[in-house]
Formats: sequence, C-alpha cells, structure tokens
Amino acid sequence: MRTYAPATTATVLDRLLEEPSLAAAVLHHEVIPERPPDVAPFPDWLDERIVAGLRSRGIDSLYRHQAEAIEAIHAGEDVVVVTPTASGKTLCYTLPVLQALADDPSARALFLFPTKALGQDQVAEFAGQAMASSLQVAVATYDGDTPAPIRSAIRTAGQVVVTNPDMLHSAILPHHTKWFQLFEQVQVIVIDELHTYRGVFGSHVANVLRRLLRLCRHYGSNPVIVCASATIGNPAELAAQLTGRPSRLIDRNGAPRGERHVLLVNPPILDVATGARTSALTHAQRWALPFIRAGRQTIVFGKARVAVEILLTGLREALREHLGPRSRIRGYRGGYLPTERRSIERGLRDGEILGVVSTNALELGVDIGSLDVSVLAGYPGSVAGTWQQLGRAGRRLEPSVGILVASASPVDQYVIHHPEFLLERSPEEARCDPDNLHVLLAHLRCATFEMPFEPGEVFGPAPADDLLAFLGEEGHVRQAGDGRWYWSSENFPASEVSLRAAAPENVVIIDTTPNRPRVLGEVDLFSAQVLVHERAIYIHESVQYYVDRLEWHERKAYVHKVDVDHYTYANRAVTLKPLDVFAEAPATGGRRVHGEVMVASLVTLFKKLKFGTDENVGWGPIDLPELELQTTAYWVTAEAVISPVRGVGGSAGSAHAPGSALADPAPRRLAPEAADGLGDPSASWRRDDLDVALVGAGRALQAVAAVLLMVDPRDLGLVSQVRSPHQESPTIYLYEAMPGGVGLSERLFARHDELVVGAAELVASCSCESGCPACTGPRLDPGIDAKALALRLLRGLGAAATRAPSAPIPARVA
Repeated sequence: MRTYAPATTATVLDRLLEEPSLAAAVLHHEVIPERPPDVAPFPDWLDERIVAGLRSRGIDSLYRHQAEAIEAIHAGEDVVVVTPTASGKTLCYTLPVLQALADDPSARALFLFPTKALGQDQVAEFAGQAMASSLQVAVATYDGDTPAPIRSAIRTAGQVVVTNPDMLHSAILPHHTKWFQLFEQVQVIVIDELHTYRGVFGSHVANVLRRLLRLCRHYGSNPVIVCASATIGNPAELAAQLTGRPSRLIDRNGAPRGERHVLLVNPPILDVATGARTSALTHAQRWALPFIRAGRQTIVFGKARVAVEILLTGLREALREHLGPRSRIRGYRGGYLPTERRSIERGLRDGEILGVVSTNALELGVDIGSLDVSVLAGYPGSVAGTWQQLGRAGRRLEPSVGILVASASPVDQYVIHHPEFLLERSPEEARCDPDNLHVLLAHLRCATFEMPFEPGEVFGPAPADDLLAFLGEEGHVRQAGDGRWYWSSENFPASEVSLRAAAPENVVIIDTTPNRPRVLGEVDLFSAQVLVHERAIYIHESVQYYVDRLEWHERKAYVHKVDVDHYTYANRAVTLKPLDVFAEAPATGGRRVHGEVMVASLVTLFKKLKFGTDENVGWGPIDLPELELQTTAYWVTAEAVISPVRGVGGSAGSAHAPGSALADPAPRRLAPEAADGLGDPSASWRRDDLDVALVGAGRALQAVAAVLLMVDPRDLGLVSQVRSPHQESPTIYLYEAMPGGVGLSERLFARHDELVVGAAELVASCSCESGCPACTGPRLDPGIDAKALALRLLRGLGAAATRAPSAPIPARVA
C-alpha cells in the first residue's frame, strides 16, 4: 500500500528534479523571484463604509494600479487596466461602482464577461464586497441559465447586471424598452478579459458595443467604460477598436508575487529517425501526479475536449491503483452542464477538489482559489494564453510551479527550445475588424430593429445611409417620409447573428443508460461531427459513452455508458475553392496571392485508438453532411519551380487536408544530390514526390506563419493541391479558420519572403533524418524523404535567394 503524505510544493518539485527520467526532459527552469507590493492609501472620497468593508476582508491599502485606476474612473475617464493574473484587477472596477451606488442607489452598472462561468464568479465576489460594506446592492447574473421569473426582477430592480456579449446582443438590446432603468441610469460599463475579444468574435462585440452606446445616448446616459485585460501587446489600441473611444492605459502592476518556478519540458524522443516523442498528455500526467498525491492543488490544461478526458481518465486510474484521492479529481470543459461547472468551481475554492483537468475554459479569471501548480499539456497557441494558464497557480505569496510540456508540433518545439520567446518577448497583439462589411451589415440590421436611424446618423466608420439603402433593396428596412430608416421585416435580426465563429446551434447529448433518459451535455455543430458521430466513444467526466445514433437534423445524439480500452478520433477531409482574388504579385518560383475562398469540411472516417499507446485497433466510416466556411486565404503557386510532373498527366489533382496522401506510385527516396537540399529544384518531379513536398512545405509555412503573426496555430488551416483547378499549377493555401477572416491572410501576403525563408530554416534545422511532426508533419511512409523534398520545393520558391529575417523562427533540436 502506498501512502500519500502531505508535502510542500517546493519539496515535491525538488523530488521530481532528482528523478533522472523527468529531469532530463527539463530544457529550461526559470525561477521568477518574489516581488514586494507597491501600495497606495485609500482615496479620501471613498465612502467610509466601503473602506470598513475592505479592512474587514484584510485589505488595508490599495495596490498602485488599483489606486490609479479608481482615481481615473472617479474623474470620468475611460480606462484599460492591464496587469497579470491574480493582481487584483477586479477591485479596479468594483470600488468605483460601489461608490456610485453609495452616492446614488438609483445608479446602474453593466458588467460584461466573455463566459458564463466568469460572470457567475464575479457576482459572488461583488455581492461579498457589498455585504462587507453594509450596502444593499441588487447584483444578479443575466445569462442563458437565468430562470424566466428572475429575469423580470433583474430588468426592473437590478442595480448591477452581470451578463455576456451574447445575451447583451440577443436578449437585452433588442428589448431595451424593458430595460429603460438600466439604460437611463447606467454610470459604469465594465468589459473584463478584454484580450479575448479578438478576431471574428471581437469584431462582432465591437458592433454590439456600438449598439449599446447608441441606446445609452438615446436614453441620456454617458457611462464610463472600464476594460480589464491580461497582458497583451496593444491593449489601448484594442480597447479603442472595441469601444470607439480612447482609454487611459494603466499597466504598472503593484501586486506582490510569490516565488514562481517555470519549467519548459520536452518529452523524450522515442525514435530519432521519425522524431516521434512521448505523448505530451502522458508526460504531463507524470508531472501532475506527485503534486496531487502530496495534497497540492493542481490544474492541468489540455488543448481540446478529448485531451481533457484522456488526462482525467489517466490521473484517476493512476490514483485508483495506489489508493489516492481519485474522487477529488474533476474535469472542466465546454459541454458540461451549468450545475456541474458551478459545483466544480465551488469545490476548487473551498479545497474539496484537489485537482482539475480543464480546457482553456478556466484560463480566464474565474476565482478557483489558491492553486499551487499549473501543468500545460501543450503550448496553448499564444504567449498571453500561456501566461493566463500558468498564472492560475500562485495566487498566494507561497512558491508556485508552472510546467509547460511541449507536444511534437513545430510551434511547441520552437517555444520549448527558445525560452526567450515565452519569458522575454512582448505578448501578441489582439486584433479585430469592426468595419468588416459582413459583420457591420448584420449589426446595422439589429440596430435598426432596436431604434430607427436618423438621416446622416453615423454607425461605424461613416454615416449609415448608403448601407441602409442597400438593406432597403433587400426589403429589411425602409425610409419613411420623415427621412428616418425603420425596420420593416418580420424577422428578428439578432437571432440570425452569431457572435462566435462556431455554428450557432448545438447538438444535445442524451444519455439513455438510466431508466429515464437525461441530458448529459451539448457540443457545437462543428465539434459534434468529430465527437458524437455514430459509433464514437464520447468521454464525459472520464466516463465513456458509446454513441448509438446521431440525429443530425434534430440536433440530438443518443449515447449509453460503456467501459472500453480505447477512444475514437475522427479525420476531416478539407476541400478548397477560390472565389475571388484581392491581390496578386510575382514571387520567386511562382506567384503569391491573397483572396477569398470557400472551404468545405467533411468528416469521412474515424479510428479507434488505445489509451496510453494510441495504437490503432479499428476504424469505421462516418456519413455526415459537409460544413462550409467562406473565408480569406493566402496562397503561393510553384509553376516556375515544377517541370512537367510525371504521373499527373491531364488530371487536375485534388485538394486535401494536411496529412492525407494521394493514391499514386509508391514513394521513393531522393538521390543524394537532392537529399542534401542542393539539387536542382526545377528538375522533373514525380507526382507522389510533389505531393509530399507540398504537404511538408505547407506544414512548415503554417508553423512559421503562426510565429511571424503571433497567432494561435489553429487560426490558420492548410490545403495543398498538386494542380489547383484555379491556378493550373501546384499550390499551397493557408486559409483563416474563421468566417470572413480577420486580416491574417493579408499580412501573410505582405510577408511572403520571410515566410518562405523561415519555413526552409525550420525544416533544415530539424535534427530528424527525413521529416517528422516537428518540421514537415507526420511521416506517411518510411520510404520517403519528406524533409529533402520540402527543402527542395522551398528552395525553388526563393528560400535560397533571401536572407533570413531577424524575427525568431521555429527550430527544433533533439
């Protein structure tokens, strides 16, 4: 029998670093020293009751950034507060709101949070502070989980309304006449977690805020806007894009910090030839287990829902084998019911739950107490996201540990071998495009429904008359005799506009195991195709369920409980068709293009993979409809590099997803003169060689693009075509994985030369023999030299003619 004696975080870390198999995987160990607080006294104007409430909760002074923020808000300035996780940003806006309510109980405030979990948490925090200050404040959450009877009470009596952009868009703004008390008296609008409002979601939210401020002006209010954000590169610019108003930047952090250990860990190589490594999930589990066994509250982050459930299952099984605290380990991700999420959050705060495995759903500032250890199973895709997750540990002044376990992906390998990228580099810039015509028109419809437009009234960058006239041609609006524009359709426009890139509809998962079927959870349409297709193994709270049937048109999946030794993984086939060309220019070896494309995604088959080993033990077909995405893309053609390709003939080739192979003659190894990267790139290509070269070069371009643009690698999709029907030549497409795009492809078009050189350096510097997941992607056949083929193609596209940029480029050293 093994016993589990409590131990300090530092003691457990020392033991782990003494174990050779784990210590050898640590490529960098950074110790960030503790920092004393920088404090300031309470301002003289702050109500004595609020000061007394703060003192009763052990707060005798303010941190410097808190004092600066509340003074600015009190003076009527818009502010954006940018400090690290657990630095006390919440007080920056709760104190001014409490003061406004102490001065005038009829005042109102609106808090916007990107997730329901964060909104629920902040209601509890604000109510606690109000109670400690002996102030009677009606604060309530208004979201999709709020019962109907309570909603009417919030509309009439809610002094502080906590909601999310989706509810503001679809349930508050269209019914503003029921909310007149809020709009007439609102003094403060809080936008928390500002850095999450990027891309398509940020573009939509910016327009929702335009509609909100338009209604405030109509009702005679002019609220102060307070934004709070984790550390990003351009907070003031993003706040201005979202609100349309300049904000004062407050970024001098005065909060103290305990000693923090940051470990960058690379799982050991299993096969030098292929570059295969131990799974990041398995290795992350090895690091997390000793801390949990020692009674240290630990959070483990997985990058996807399936990863969370695999980690949770592994941790629980390991603890069960050795009589550990198995029941005190929980999962947390999208798809769990609200009651489950609230229970998990509460259990973390009061210490009942010792460990949690989560997607980035807990990356944001939900108060889950004082955790000791944060383990990241894979790089989250951005510097800001990484520090958000690492920052979940260390909410006390005691030592904390953050561990980043790299996967075999190219970007992960770059970060793990270049600590300065994470520890010294300025975080990414968050960008959105509120004036995207599709987004702007959608919200102009909503705004017209809410209130008629005056002639010449500005909405967005210019007067809205021309756009309203366009909508009038479609019959949605009409111009009356008084010159004003009125909504004239029977439709409810807000219900047709989703703020998120994902599909607006969800698939409900129904468990038929008990006598009475129950709702187990829900997933969005895009995820449903790979998670709950028929014969899938769906994992929920580490319990396995077999999907009996998926009623696609009814949006329902029926499952029953099983106990098997494998999980399922579904493959997507992606096809791409260019629709329009925005810009085109000659480039070495071919052309570079920026344009609009239609991407069709079809899930075709699934694999059964064993837990732990990922051994393929079976497969099956999937019959579901295609999902389409209209977006923008950057692509590069290689017609000048490629001599007539043997094996292609008159065929147009086909578009395919990364990693798929074209059925052609058996692959071969390159001759030595080509394998060393110095062969003639324009020499005749075989069709199968060209296919492998396009996929390998495309994967390297995709990885380097994520670094050059400082975006999540999942924001860019890859399709390569041996002969594009549109270009009549070999083509590599990088498309934005979100409807309409947010300008990434345009920036790639402008940085084409850097991109090609960086991709060649990534492949050339990799220590594998002939291609691996860290450079050209998974090897499809051991007999082919994907590394040499990709280098040959990239050299033909100009990699040899251009010097490398000064910007960091991914590299991998075994």
